Amino acid sequence: MERSAGAPVALHAPAHAIIDSEPCDFMTTRILLFTHAPLAHALRECALHVFADSAEDVLALDVPAQEPPEATLMRAEQLLEDHGGLVALPTLVLTDLFGATPCNVAQRLVAQLPAGRLVAGVNLPMLLRSIGYRHEALEAVAERALAGGSHGVMQVGVNTPQNQSPRPSNDQDPYNHQQ
Repeated sequence: MERSAGAPVALHAPAHAIIDSEPCDFMTTRILLFTHAPLAHALRECALHVFADSAEDVLALDVPAQEPPEATLMRAEQLLEDHGGLVALPTLVLTDLFGATPCNVAQRLVAQLPAGRLVAGVNLPMLLRSIGYRHEALEAVAERALAGGSHGVMQVGVNTPQNQSPRPSNDQDPYNHQQ
């Protein structure tokens, strides 16, 4: 599928959108959570429970409700500068809601990056999948993020353990378990 820089791509899950800058072949991907406050830091802390060694690779930027977009962009640029520079590392930016201020500002940020992707609709499974595969090429990490995000959303049955069907009992009196 051809796409131009900054153009949204239709996905299977409508809650997600991906926007990209030029492709890149680097093997370590920096991940920036760029969301409404306080979601970015909360997701980062959850992810660090699972991937404690990823603290250097996962950055968080919470966007306060009343902050002007220009100030948010300046904070994002400074955060990346402080952690490897704007051009040093391929960067996957995960934002919460397509069309909201954090996503709109993140689009402007990603447009400045020589190797950047933007995915909207972040959730914890998406983030964990991204971190787990952060040593792959940026495009692969972005695709894995989308898959993790959409596959991580499901309705879960409450009566039967996940992926197990009830087993018929061979006990003739299932309520009498005296020994």
